[in-house]
Amino acid sequence: MSQTSSITNEAQDKNHTGRLRWLRLNVSRMSLLWVLLYFTIFTVVMTWPLALRMKSEIVGQIGDNIYFIWMIGWIKKALFELGVNPFNVWFLNYPQGWSMAYTEITPVMLLIALPFSFIGGATFAYNAAMLLTFILSGLGMFLWVQALTSNRAAALVAGTIYAFLPYHFAHFLIGHLNLSGIQWFPFYFWGLFEIFQKQDKAKQEKGWWKPAMLAGVMLGLIGWTSQYYLYMAVLVTGWLVLAYLVFFERLRWREWGFWRQLLLMGLVALPLVVVAVAPYVMLFQQGGLPDRNISLVRMYSASPTDFLLPSTDHFLWGKWVGEHFNRQMWVEGTLYIGAVSLALAVLAFIKRRRIENRQFLALCVWGAAFALVLAMGIDLHWNGQSVEIPLPAVVSNALGRNAVPIPLPGYILFYVFPFFAKLRALMRFGVFVLLFFSVAAGLGAAWLLDKVRSSLRTVLTIVLLGLVFLDFYPGAYQEFARIQPRSLDYWLAQQPGQGAVIQFPFEKSEDQEHTYYTLTHGKPFVGGFFNAFPPEQYARLRPLMENFPDEQSVSLLSELDVQYVLVDKSSYSDPDTVRRKCEALGLKYVREMDGQMVFLHE
Repeated sequence: MSQTSSITNEAQDKNHTGRLRWLRLNVSRMSLLWVLLYFTIFTVVMTWPLALRMKSEIVGQIGDNIYFIWMIGWIKKALFELGVNPFNVWFLNYPQGWSMAYTEITPVMLLIALPFSFIGGATFAYNAAMLLTFILSGLGMFLWVQALTSNRAAALVAGTIYAFLPYHFAHFLIGHLNLSGIQWFPFYFWGLFEIFQKQDKAKQEKGWWKPAMLAGVMLGLIGWTSQYYLYMAVLVTGWLVLAYLVFFERLRWREWGFWRQLLLMGLVALPLVVVAVAPYVMLFQQGGLPDRNISLVRMYSASPTDFLLPSTDHFLWGKWVGEHFNRQMWVEGTLYIGAVSLALAVLAFIKRRRIENRQFLALCVWGAAFALVLAMGIDLHWNGQSVEIPLPAVVSNALGRNAVPIPLPGYILFYVFPFFAKLRALMRFGVFVLLFFSVAAGLGAAWLLDKVRSSLRTVLTIVLLGLVFLDFYPGAYQEFARIQPRSLDYWLAQQPGQGAVIQFPFEKSEDQEHTYYTLTHGKPFVGGFFNAFPPEQYARLRPLMENFPDEQSVSLLSELDVQYVLVDKSSYSDPDTVRRKCEALGLKYVREMDGQMVFLHE
């Protein structure tokens, strides 16, 4: 065992009860209720005034959010009204049909949202599920740090940091219900790190299975939340196990108790993970999940500056950050660790010899470093730009270029590691950096709070929480979008028959809102939300439909069983000419509604 990781048996015994305190948390039910109330109030404040508009509006602009709202509404309709398999969406990409596995399904987030849809509809359910990610994230980190330190104030600080990370707000604002579901990570790594802790023989036989069960179930829930998160969590786990056995406990690999726990964790997670990945495996076998273009992946490589720059959404200095730094990829690139989190984590590292959980802290460093390197992607970037080194003239002439980027491990993994090339936004590895910094900040806060007089601890806790609020607060949200069907959708719902609807210009067929409109009009739709992996039919039709209205595009309407043709007037410079061409090609003009010219194809 290395000197860095050596811990006396006495210290291990002393802290083992604290580390396993999740078995008997020493937190009363009333205390947990107060913690939940705290994170609920904080969530309402940080997302204000969403709480007043949850039933019909969402924060920000319409984007991916409306797709998740459609998913909630469709699953409710499929299960409780139609009694059909919700994952086989026959009426999108009509008549070929479409699998929801082309995008992330996030079943556990949909299940969380579903009960709320019976209370206030799909939009209310989406907003409720989003707000719950903040509350549960804070609770998970609170419980983990409380178990580690037996310091509730430090746990509250760590939970507040983790719940309200700018990364969380960025994906909340853009509408990523799946990527906002970061609440399982503290529970998962809590269980995993407990497996790493050495136990005496008595404790090996009593309750040995509980950390493995916790980690296994949570890994399954991660898989049911996001395939990105599942793949990344497995990679980070593999690295941590390797680092633990090589650098900390080199003889631990001989212990059956250690492998028994890892095996149980895997067995518990396996059925959940299999169910989560099955649709994607089937799609992959059908050739529906091609590798990403490496140039696209390069765009989604993080810069070190991303971890140090406050969010452009910050109420005080966000605008200044956006004006002085490259924040074109602001959603994925919002990876700010936070000044308070960074300071407390650094304090914990400096005082690591005085912190009883120093092996735990060292593992956090290893995990954060690994995730940081992978988040930086294919090659080194700085301030959103690839860093290139100039080449000697001879080499430059041979290669036909003056400079080359500095490759990172992600470049090799892209070509050699299974399924790594399926990932687009490697920046998302950054969430694990933020996770480990948050828990390390909890250790630093515990050390700091222990060093002040008891009469000042409450004041210091309030100061730390206030600084976190100042560091992360996005300000009261000003922009909201109302989610509602068009008058046109109600009109279509009243029309007889089940002929399909098609939208022109055809590229608009993959806009999320048109998928949402199907909930109301109930007609088959030739398009769908296809931005990630366009299905074969859509990819084949798109170039043929670009010249609409012409003979070729109109002749395809019969093949597609199209009855209603919608033409967006604002997308054409001369809509009157478009109307005359459509009528000349045999389309019957019916009416204009919501900026759409409606034609009937008979």
